[in-house]
Amino acid sequence: MNYGIRRSNVEDGDLLVAIWRSSVAATHSFVSPSDLAAIDLEVQRFLPAAPAWLALDQARLPIGFMGLADGAIESLFVAGGQQGRGVGRALVNHAMRRSGYLTTVVNEQNEQAVGFYRHLGFIVAGRSPTDEEGRPYPILHMKWGD
Repeated sequence: MNYGIRRSNVEDGDLLVAIWRSSVAATHSFVSPSDLAAIDLEVQRFLPAAPAWLALDQARLPIGFMGLADGAIESLFVAGGQQGRGVGRALVNHAMRRSGYLTTVVNEQNEQAVGFYRHLGFIVAGRSPTDEEGRPYPILHMKWGD
């Protein structure tokens, strides 16, 4: 399927949070309920104002988003029920067209995401035993390109 892609705007804030929640519910069963509640509060404060690229379905409704800055995919979330349909690939392909080199970090325990990036040609360039906030969720540093 061919997904439209556009920049997010201020009015998309609640949709971004809803997509994030839906995606995490489908893929992040390894995160404890208390950590998930804390992360959700952080997401509510940060995400609505963060610049993002949106993937749109045929009705032009957002079903996924990607934060991209200076060749770093800072976030990539696809709504639950939309995963496995090429939405994430469309967003990453958009990033690949914009840059010859990409990096990202992925929760090591999110095997679906690790496999997704590997399938697109990303390789593991490093590992951290905790996430960016020091929580006990190892992350993989992945890269693509030259």
